[in-house]
Amino acid sequence: MRLRLNLLIGGVLCIVIISAALLAPWLAPTDPVLDADLMNAELPPDVQFWFGTDAQGRDVLSRILYGARISLAVGIGSQVINTLIGLALGISAGYFGGWWDDFVTGLTNLMLAIPSLIFALAIMAILGPGLSSLLIALGLTNWSWTCRIARSSALSLKKQGYVQAAKTLGYGDIRIMITQILPNMIGPILVIGTLGMGDAILAEAALSYLGLGIKPPFPSWGNMLTDARELIVIAPWAAIFPGLAIFVTVLGLNLFGDGLRDWLDPHMRARGSYDG
Repeated sequence: MRLRLNLLIGGVLCIVIISAALLAPWLAPTDPVLDADLMNAELPPDVQFWFGTDAQGRDVLSRILYGARISLAVGIGSQVINTLIGLALGISAGYFGGWWDDFVTGLTNLMLAIPSLIFALAIMAILGPGLSSLLIALGLTNWSWTCRIARSSALSLKKQGYVQAAKTLGYGDIRIMITQILPNMIGPILVIGTLGMGDAILAEAALSYLGLGIKPPFPSWGNMLTDARELIVIAPWAAIFPGLAIFVTVLGLNLFGDGLRDWLDPHMRARGSYDG
């Protein structure tokens, strides 16, 4: 039952957030950047402005919808980079072993010892704010767990009979790693990638809040919270709704990732179907 609920609730939340981001041009009542009207500044939620307006008179709902695009782009893009780096290093380390395995293991331990947000802050300070800088910074900081899972899986899988058979047939090392080893570790990689997207969205919000993320006036949930700092007493909705958007999105991704992990585990899947 827990397995089904996590997948169901997480999947529904993810579908809602993704749909809102894709349909933002049609769902948003106003332009999130250009439609600023100081005469409508700091209006509370009403029939016209469902989520109220900010200090510049911009519709908060419209900015949240367009901000979903930024957050999802950062979450997906950075996780693709993380996954590619982690898989390349982890599979090769587990497959080849020797000095390369020692080097990758040491590098992974070093990355795990450095707080990822601090590392991302340092990269953003060098590259400057912007979406491309965010993707690079977050893409270079969170590959360690993917690398560890890929390495441990490769260490086990390279001893399997089908890998030895592929070597006998003359398959090269790269071909073996891609066609024989990689497909057999997709499950845990998908799970950690889904969970990592939530972490990336939180990191983007934190970096944007510190002024190192998306450049205003383009909306992201993080810089919306930054703009709302001084309005928390007189216009709390300007901070509450972006914060709720972050919370719901990360919750949905975590629930979906947790349910996906259980579903891909045959023992948990059997128990889940028995309980249901």
